[in-house]
Amino acid sequence: MAKDYDPAMHTAEHILNQTMVRMFNKGRSFSNHIEKKKSKCDYHFDRMITAEETVEIELRVNDVIKSNQKVYEEFISKEEAAKKYNLSRLPDDSGDTLRIIRVGDYDACPCSGQHVTNTSEISSFKIISTDFNDGVLRVRFKLIDN
Repeated sequence: MAKDYDPAMHTAEHILNQTMVRMFNKGRSFSNHIEKKKSKCDYHFDRMITAEETVEIELRVNDVIKSNQKVYEEFISKEEAAKKYNLSRLPDDSGDTLRIIRVGDYDACPCSGQHVTNTSEISSFKIISTDFNDGVLRVRFKLIDN
């Protein structure tokens, strides 16, 4: 794991991904880089998002953070997971049982990383920039103390 790995930032990335799915129905990020100071997620997209959409994403992510959602793991068979989740990014040696991380009733996805135990452990989410090139929307974000 990278030395700047941060469970709060990683959990915020899960919340951002689900927010993007709910708002735009384009899927979770296909690439990301998560560090304590700042992070980024790349999405297959067809346009740049508007300033209003950027504000709405921040509001929705922060609402989930403030809602004190329990973050926990469950284990299910790979066969069962394949019916519910996109498993294309899993390594070939992921095994027959997969770890699913749940952020309350807001998000669930296969993941091997570290997370907070409750969204209340995450500070405020802020998008610091976005750009769009060749069908890829990049969202850069950080966590800031209130």
